[in-house]
Amino acid sequence: MKKIAIYALTKKGADLARFVARQIGSVIRETAEAKDVPQVELFFHKRCGNAEQKAVLFENLSSIVAGHFATYDGLVFITACGIAVRVVAPLLSSKVTDPAVVVLDQNGKYCISLVSGHLGGANMLARKIALITGGEPVITTATDTENIISIDVLARQKGMEIENISALKSVTGAMLAGEPVQVFDPEDRLEIHRNFADGVHLIEVEDEDSESRESSESDWCRELPGIRVSWRKKEPYTSELLLHPKCLVAGIGCNRGTDTKEILNLLYQTFDKNELALKSLRAIATIEAKKEEAGLIQAALRLGVELLFFNKNELATVSAPNPSSLVESYMGVGSVCEAAAILATGRGHLIVPKIKSKNATIAVALDF
Repeated sequence: MKKIAIYALTKKGADLARFVARQIGSVIRETAEAKDVPQVELFFHKRCGNAEQKAVLFENLSSIVAGHFATYDGLVFITACGIAVRVVAPLLSSKVTDPAVVVLDQNGKYCISLVSGHLGGANMLARKIALITGGEPVITTATDTENIISIDVLARQKGMEIENISALKSVTGAMLAGEPVQVFDPEDRLEIHRNFADGVHLIEVEDEDSESRESSESDWCRELPGIRVSWRKKEPYTSELLLHPKCLVAGIGCNRGTDTKEILNLLYQTFDKNELALKSLRAIATIEAKKEEAGLIQAALRLGVELLFFNKNELATVSAPNPSSLVESYMGVGSVCEAAAILATGRGHLIVPKIKSKNATIAVALDF
């Protein structure tokens, strides 16, 4: 959660808002890295006065919230719950995109997770603010009240992307009812046995071969809700929740001045041909000499992934399957794309060897 807005309508609420803003960093640092501490911005009704120079004063709460609703990861209302409901209701769009909304009374006694409890992080934010105020977090999501970890929360904790959020309802409903849920997670990226209690009825599926899904077991697979963790590009069944782990790295080498379009086209074609999920792409890796290469920089920005660099000495430690004497003559090392991909995955498994376009090369490695 990068940015949080706190709104107060009374002087007492404003005092509490200032206190929460001062303390939230230390509370979050107990369970997260310093870089995860959010920026907190304060918004006070004009009747609260201008005692806090950094606070924005407003006359109409609905107007001020509507003006920047989508720019915050979390919104905290120190108001009556009904006021917060009426303000945010017209602005809500989807549980996938809506920010966390938390309501706090001006004494800090109750901290209510109102909207986006799981994906938005409102449950977590409510708990942390309650720690600050000494109040009680009010969490109403069924998985939390039944002490069952929510699959969307677990996926978020593991850095996974949800392909089809519509299937979450079927999976969660089955878990809460004690009904069977099939799970395909051959690399144990969800750590199923560690994270789910014995009361959750999970059936582990070992084979994801496409032919087996059309065999005598196909009706069984389609009828039961399921969780599939895969870095493969797939079309999930209606009640099959598909999770993509961030475990693929594309190593890319290119000539000087190679444009973004060629780099992206090569990557898209490679992922499509090899049935790799683009949502599983964690980073692009290359040689340090390409730090100023605009095409690579823009490609990483467009994809929303990290751009990693390795020097030629680091790349030289990797025994790449397809070294090039031409690359070595220019870059001082025999492999860029394959070696960079392998290094960036902790010397993981190369699943797509070097592929060339006119001015670029790509290889893909899997991070275990």
